Amino acid sequence: MKTAKSKAARHEARDQSLQRYRSDRVRNQISASPGVHDFVIVLDNLKPGFNVPKIFRSAEVFGACEVQLINVGPFDPAPAVGAFRRVPARFYENFQQSYEDLTARGYTLLVLEPRSEHTLSHEPLPRKSAFIFGHEERGISIDRSSYPALQSLSIPQFGRTDSLNVSVAASIVMYEYVRRLDAHV
Repeated sequence: MKTAKSKAARHEARDQSLQRYRSDRVRNQISASPGVHDFVIVLDNLKPGFNVPKIFRSAEVFGACEVQLINVGPFDPAPAVGAFRRVPARFYENFQQSYEDLTARGYTLLVLEPRSEHTLSHEPLPRKSAFIFGHEERGISIDRSSYPALQSLSIPQFGRTDSLNVSVAASIVMYEYVRRLDAHV
C-alpha cells in the first residue's frame, strides 16, 4: 500500500513539474527580456534535472542576454525561482542551429572543458561571449573538428576531482565575465 501511494505521489509531482515547465516556457516566449550583459549561455544536451533551472537562476542574477538549450528536455522550473520566465530561452534540436545563430550575431564561442590549457583566469573574454556547457558526463555533443572556431576554456582547479558541477561552473564563468566587464567600465 505504501509503495503504491509513493508511486502515485511521484507521478503527481512529475505531472505538476511538467505543467510548470509548459506554463513557464510560454511565459518565457512572451515576456522574457535580455539581461544587461551581452553573454549567452549554451546548454548542450544537459540532463534536464536540477542543473538547468539553477543555471537559469544564475543567468538572471548575472544579467545574461539569453540561454540556449540544445536538445534539453522538459525540466522543473521551480529551482529557477522564476528566472526561467525572465531570461530569454532559445530551443534548438542540434548544435549546428545554435552555432549558426551565434556566429551570425558576432559571438565568440567558448567551450568549457576541464582539461583545456586555456584558463578562464588568463584568457580574454570578448563582450559578445557565448559559453558552451556540455553534458555532465559526455561533454559537448559535436565533433570539434567540424567547428574550428570554437575556443576552449577551463576553470582553474587544484584538487584531485577533475570537474565541477555544471551549474557551479556556469555560475563561476558568469561571475568572472561580469567581474571583468565591471573592472573595465
